[in-house]
Amino acid sequence: MKKNLNIVIIGCSRGIGFQVTKQLTQQGHNLFCISRNKDALENLEKECRESYPEASIITYSTDISLICDNKIDLYGTIGNVFPHVDILLYNAGFLINKSFDDFQIDEAMEIFKINFFSASAVIKDLLPLMGVEKISHIVNIGSMGGFQGSAKFPGLSYYSASKAALASLSECLAEELKDRNIRVNCLALGATQTEMLAEAFPGLRAPLSAGEMAEFISHFMIMGHRYFNGKIIPVSVSTP
Repeated sequence: MKKNLNIVIIGCSRGIGFQVTKQLTQQGHNLFCISRNKDALENLEKECRESYPEASIITYSTDISLICDNKIDLYGTIGNVFPHVDILLYNAGFLINKSFDDFQIDEAMEIFKINFFSASAVIKDLLPLMGVEKISHIVNIGSMGGFQGSAKFPGLSYYSASKAALASLSECLAEELKDRNIRVNCLALGATQTEMLAEAFPGLRAPLSAGEMAEFISHFMIMGHRYFNGKIIPVSVSTP
């Protein structure tokens, strides 16, 4: 009998996160989905239930960056639903495309707050629900822009730097949490046809759709911990 996993997804109102959620509900897993856009979350839940009437999905609308200021309690909120979190996917991301000279420091701080500090705060908040007697898998969604040695592009300095920080955090946490039965990996995604790609590279046509990338991510979330821990894995067939 297939095991239904308890999965938390941060960032699922559009693009890859939206598609990952749909695919995992169709597989029968239990999902707790968090994004800022309430209308998009309602649409996500509706689509999931239309395609799979027995879908086990809970949606929660909030600005995830509020966790950095201790204004939301994910442990209490999710702990009331899931006694154990098997998989955490941090897919929230924020991008501003402008030259380094034109960046304001508050814009750079906002990018890091969502892409890095919120990720670390979410992980820390949910640690009591993870690992110990059962393996948990934390998957952080990074970017090829933050992958060491990859091609870099103008206008994405702070975005790329924030994703590089997330990748390094993933490596560090994998070592620190390994004795608690928690695996941590980071997927450095290449070009995928999403709204964020359009913001970063206007007019570019990516080789993969959001749904195609979501297939890989969904499989990795469930199986990746068997083969990897503390790895930054490039998932890219093009540059960008």
